Amino acid sequence: MILNILGAGFLVLCIFAAMLDINRLTIPNWLNLSIVGLFIPAAAVSGLPMEMLGGHLMVAALTFLIAFGLFAFNIVGGGDAKMIPAVMLWLGPDAGIPFIFHMALAGGACALLILLVRRIMPAAAVPGIVRAPFEENAGVPYGVAIAAGAILAASASPLLSDLLNQLGALS
Repeated sequence: MILNILGAGFLVLCIFAAMLDINRLTIPNWLNLSIVGLFIPAAAVSGLPMEMLGGHLMVAALTFLIAFGLFAFNIVGGGDAKMIPAVMLWLGPDAGIPFIFHMALAGGACALLILLVRRIMPAAAVPGIVRAPFEENAGVPYGVAIAAGAILAASASPLLSDLLNQLGALS
């Protein structure tokens, strides 16, 4: 029960990060730290063996190195580079490939949508709360892709699969 509450908090924080990224094109550090902070009690109550938790830590550390490289080459923003390993900490090695796959697809769809809208309408016509990505030379709010990847890959994570099964049973 507690693990499901913490898992739901993780997913809510991912969605909130996506919304902030759309609005401001930034993901604040406190939000990424909150995602990591929720993992600590989740790991404590999960009952997972230490080897599995170690796998979560290792994949998050490896992802941090890769994301730092992407940030260093100006491919992703700093908030994105911190959110990706924070999410991987929750998802772990089993959900890593599905997460990257879904994140890449969502990121590509986001970029295409932004390019299309920029071509057919001026940024001033876009409502203010979502206008930032449609301004000329603005970046892509990759927090949307990260959140989508996390949600779509969550069923492969031992920390989140029970929550998703219970949510599926409600529908």
